[in-house]
Amino acid sequence: MEDYAEVWSNEEDTKERLLLCTERLQSMITEQTVPEEYREFFSAQARKMLRIFDYVKDVKEGSFFTLTEAVCKARFDELYSEVVPEHYEESFSNPAYTVKKYGKKYGRLLTYIAAKLNAQIFYAAEGNLLFTVMAAELLIELYNYFEEYHEYTFKECREALYSFETDNAELFLAWRAEEQFNPNHTFVKDIIMEAEKTDLRYLYRYGEYITENEMGIAAYLRSLPEAKINAMAENVVGGYLRGFQVMRVPLSKGQTVGLRYAVGFERVMKAVILLLEQEGLNVTAVRTPVNGRHARKSGYTVTNVNIQYDYDHRNDEGLLADKQWYVRKETAAHRVYEAKKEMLSLYAGPLVLETFGERLPLPKNRAEAVVLDKRQQRLKVESTGRMGALAERYIPSEQTSFTIVAYPLPSIGEKFGDIFNETMRLNQLDNEVYRKVQQCIIDALDRARAVRVTGRGENRTDITVQLWELNNPEKETIFENCTADVNIPAGEVFTSPVLKGTDGVLHVTSVFLDGTEYKNLEISFKDGKTTAYSCENYVEKEENEKFIKENLLKNHEWLPLGEFAIGTNTIAYTMGKRFGIADVLPILIAEKTGPHFAIGDTCYSHSEDHKVYNPDGKEIVARTNECAELRHTEPEKAYFHCHTDITIPYDELGEITALCEDGKEIVIIKEGRFVLAGTELLNEALE
Repeated sequence: MEDYAEVWSNEEDTKERLLLCTERLQSMITEQTVPEEYREFFSAQARKMLRIFDYVKDVKEGSFFTLTEAVCKARFDELYSEVVPEHYEESFSNPAYTVKKYGKKYGRLLTYIAAKLNAQIFYAAEGNLLFTVMAAELLIELYNYFEEYHEYTFKECREALYSFETDNAELFLAWRAEEQFNPNHTFVKDIIMEAEKTDLRYLYRYGEYITENEMGIAAYLRSLPEAKINAMAENVVGGYLRGFQVMRVPLSKGQTVGLRYAVGFERVMKAVILLLEQEGLNVTAVRTPVNGRHARKSGYTVTNVNIQYDYDHRNDEGLLADKQWYVRKETAAHRVYEAKKEMLSLYAGPLVLETFGERLPLPKNRAEAVVLDKRQQRLKVESTGRMGALAERYIPSEQTSFTIVAYPLPSIGEKFGDIFNETMRLNQLDNEVYRKVQQCIIDALDRARAVRVTGRGENRTDITVQLWELNNPEKETIFENCTADVNIPAGEVFTSPVLKGTDGVLHVTSVFLDGTEYKNLEISFKDGKTTAYSCENYVEKEENEKFIKENLLKNHEWLPLGEFAIGTNTIAYTMGKRFGIADVLPILIAEKTGPHFAIGDTCYSHSEDHKVYNPDGKEIVARTNECAELRHTEPEKAYFHCHTDITIPYDELGEITALCEDGKEIVIIKEGRFVLAGTELLNEALE
């Protein structure tokens, strides 16, 4: 299926299919040809698809956005009626409700279908009539099987779903690639560039469920003077360009920058686009994939309307997935990448504007939700590795860079305006000040063979991290001097530890990772690899271990310690304390507020052979570890395709001490204060 454009553009055929589907869906609402207990489900799903059909037709005709804001909201409330919390408990999109109604076997099947149909709202917003029609045809096919209900109906439906997902994988992936890498796909860019021409109704063009957060941040940014908006844009674009300079990677005109941002920040993103275009760069933007929205975002985002819904459906593929499932998905991706390799070769990397301020509830582990069994977990981990290697082949990491910056949302509280202004100041701190102070820390660490980190008070951390040995200290260094380029704000020095001899316990009383709080998170390491882990989120020990394995270890049996860093941004730390928002600071900021440890790949994943230098001209030699070294001989074992930072805040920190080979100890931080000569400036904010 190489001529994707021809398939997508065959409007007449699609419209004819739409008409046929519409007639069939309307009849499904009233007729009584399926067993009585299933009529309510199919009637509800048929109504839902008809609403989506109305939406996509209105979008294509342009009539939807002539409606008032109140009517737009009412339409979206109806479109998302199965998902929003107030209706979710008795919704067919809720596996607990559907399994209770139909039993585990059919309940999981039907709730899978309901969630699949919900996703068509996004395609409808993009004017993708074909994909919405295909989903409706799938629903009708399944309905037909239930009309002839017998002992094999479940098998027939499962096979239909399996074929739908695998036979169309290439078509779906090709559409995603167009959105992600083709600057001529301007659905999102058009929204950004035209946002200021209208009122806040433009937010509904995304097809996402719009909350007070999106409305609030868009209205707030409209109230700011142009100078502030431009300063925000210049800050993040400047960081993006500096990232390429630091990495010594050429950034040529005509390359494509992938924008990732929160809906509501269109005014800032417009200024970003204009600055990038002045540099001769193109832009793309894409929505975050439907599956996995409870975890890390990889596109434009909105406030999570119902984290329980996302969490309940995070493993839906487990209903269908087997070895062939993953093979067919990988084959489809390979064909798409090969067909679009010229476009992929121009991708320069993402420019990311994150947000913080949401306090998400801890999702329940519902027994009714689909889970991956151990075999599926292994197959998925292996497939993720192969897909990562495939992406690396067409978009080499050593040819790309990135930058990330974060701002608060109105949900952070009544002091939102003050917090926003303080965050702006934080993001624009003087790089040179931090470069000089951090160099003092690096000079001390370059004399060490290991670093010991201990906690204080209730913090039980006691871990020794082994460091690289320098062959030529005059020209080499172990730690990167990180100012505000790829990670804004400034404020950390980091390295890739030597795994052998890296032993001990990492503990933090509370930490937010991907929006979820982990209480009393504790991870043990032996030779740099995780050996045990626990937290106190749930009552049962096994449930906590399962939660960590799935969400932090990404279903790997173990992960290496990929990064050790010392955060130096005491201003960020005091901001969190002063406003009482330390618990919701994103890891981007939180990692600068104490030492942090990352489990997973190193910061130089897939770019270990690319030389990197500090501002003083020294080469950073600690770019790999014993796992990453396998990239030359056993590449399937070299990478884990995840990287999660865990920070110990200063008030839980006992001591950070550099351990030298001659037995000398150099204390860098003691009782939460910097004591190394040349770093005293950092204590001013703490006082």
